[in-house]
Amino acid sequence: MNGFFMTFEGIEGSGKSTVARLVADELEKAGIDVLLTREPGGTRISEAIRAILLDPDRAEISARAELLMYLASRAQLVDEVISPALREGRIVICDRFMDASVAYQGWARGLGENVVEHFNSFTVGGSVPDVTFLFDLSVEAGFSRGPEKREADGVQIKDRLEREARSFHEKVREGYLRIAGREPGRFVVIDAALSLSEVTEAVLGNIRPRLDVQF
Repeated sequence: MNGFFMTFEGIEGSGKSTVARLVADELEKAGIDVLLTREPGGTRISEAIRAILLDPDRAEISARAELLMYLASRAQLVDEVISPALREGRIVICDRFMDASVAYQGWARGLGENVVEHFNSFTVGGSVPDVTFLFDLSVEAGFSRGPEKREADGVQIKDRLEREARSFHEKVREGYLRIAGREPGRFVVIDAALSLSEVTEAVLGNIRPRLDVQF
């Protein structure tokens, strides 16, 4: 079986990370060789960049520097992890990928979607997702069950991006929907307001016919 690359995108608290893990678990149970990774991160260098990008004490990072750091993290992840895994015929699941930069830096930060897409082309090369699941949810709902809940429970303080104004995150959501509208062949928009089991099954139901295996 050839490699297959799927990415999970969405605003903060949309549940994409949880569903990515659940989908990977289901594939592994079926004996499918799957690699689960994340962005930014997934390699020693990329995780170091992630720590800087999400550090709440690094508020001075400029929009352009932010974009370039994400691109550097992505390039390392592609070269070190994603491309080799796809060449080996593995299933790769990535929690966020190139579309996050278009939504966050291109649209919400105002750097320009075309600019970011141009840099993405150079950064990812041929490692373009076969399918991208966009977990769509209102910003209010996402924060109430994500960053705000984690902070209230004493689990984790909000990171640098989570501390941005709600208007910023509204723009991020808008940016994601713009990309999905331009690329309906690659994007599958999932109603993230549904239950966790319903969302997970929606993803599994979509990928079953795409893979030449039974699970």
